[in-house]
Amino acid sequence: MKFQMFLTSFFSQFKGRYWWLGILLWIALIAPAQASVIMRVAIKREVKQVTLGSSTTAIVKDATGKTLGKLPARTEYFAQAVPGGVALNKWRSNLFWIEPTTNKGFVYIGDRWYRGRTLVVPTEEGLTAVNWVDLEEYLYSVIGGEMNHNWPGEALKAQAIAARTYALHEREKRRNNPLYDIGNTPDRWQIYKGVISEHNNTLAAVNATAGQVLTYKNKVILSVFHACSGGHTENVEDVWGGKKLPYLRAVRDFDRNVRQCNWVRTFSPQDIGSKFPEVGTVKQMKVEKLSPYNSVTALKIVGDKGEKVLKGEKVRTALKLKSTRFTVSQGNGGFVLKGLGFGHGVGMSQWGAYNLAKRGINHLQILGHYFRGVSLTPIQVKK
Repeated sequence: MKFQMFLTSFFSQFKGRYWWLGILLWIALIAPAQASVIMRVAIKREVKQVTLGSSTTAIVKDATGKTLGKLPARTEYFAQAVPGGVALNKWRSNLFWIEPTTNKGFVYIGDRWYRGRTLVVPTEEGLTAVNWVDLEEYLYSVIGGEMNHNWPGEALKAQAIAARTYALHEREKRRNNPLYDIGNTPDRWQIYKGVISEHNNTLAAVNATAGQVLTYKNKVILSVFHACSGGHTENVEDVWGGKKLPYLRAVRDFDRNVRQCNWVRTFSPQDIGSKFPEVGTVKQMKVEKLSPYNSVTALKIVGDKGEKVLKGEKVRTALKLKSTRFTVSQGNGGFVLKGLGFGHGVGMSQWGAYNLAKRGINHLQILGHYFRGVSLTPIQVKK
């Protein structure tokens, strides 16, 4: 009881802009020690309500680590944001942990099943539900989300090492984030769908490369990847700006003839004008600058009210294009963009890895081609 009172008094000091410090301390105090690497994956962020459950009976704990009760197996419950915290079934608390009673149990968040356990915390605009999951088990799902599980085993192993490295890079980058290390959406992170995207082949690829990451000068690298580059990857600075990274250099790719990597988009002046109303009626779309490998790094949009120049990755994301390797033509009152590639074009091409693996190239050679001068390093887990 004294411990609980101490926590209440202590957390009351954190108000306003420092509200999250209390959350960080709750987690640090009540989370059990782990020998393995744990990923905190944000499944639902800033929502008013989230559906939760467990495949087996689950224990529900509050912010002090006290067991409040149990949730029966395969029953949906709704967690809701309420003044001062979270409401779950008959309970209210500053936060909730949901932990399956067996290590074979899965947790349910939103509309999918996940390994590990669930943390639900109040945030400034509602609730955030975070899946705490072992890194290797997290990757079982990611590999199946990022690649077809029927692809060659060497491509899957290359993806496993790249994905593990990327996850740890993101984890380190957000080491001061009190809530999560990474999200689950492909627009910013890796694809994580939970157990639905697992397969025997993805488990085999992860297990075969367990604990292996890519480093450069003893630091975990930014091991980004994309679906396909359209024949040549890009230097990182030409896409995202900033400093050059010696391991993310443009290289010849092996995905030019992939049907899924050829695309055409047609825009009317109204389509473009609705995205950029400040330019008015669009008269012209003009490629201003190309990278050394013919990706568009600056695109000018000219209208009757003004001009706008999109640069770097904004070229792709603002217009929702598959890639920045394209040409622009004008006809029938609109603009036709014909392109190659799918994604940002930096790092490893997944279709390139597929084609290399089909040629008999192993996963280490694949990774060495796309990430220059890197080393394969085992994770050191502190117990």
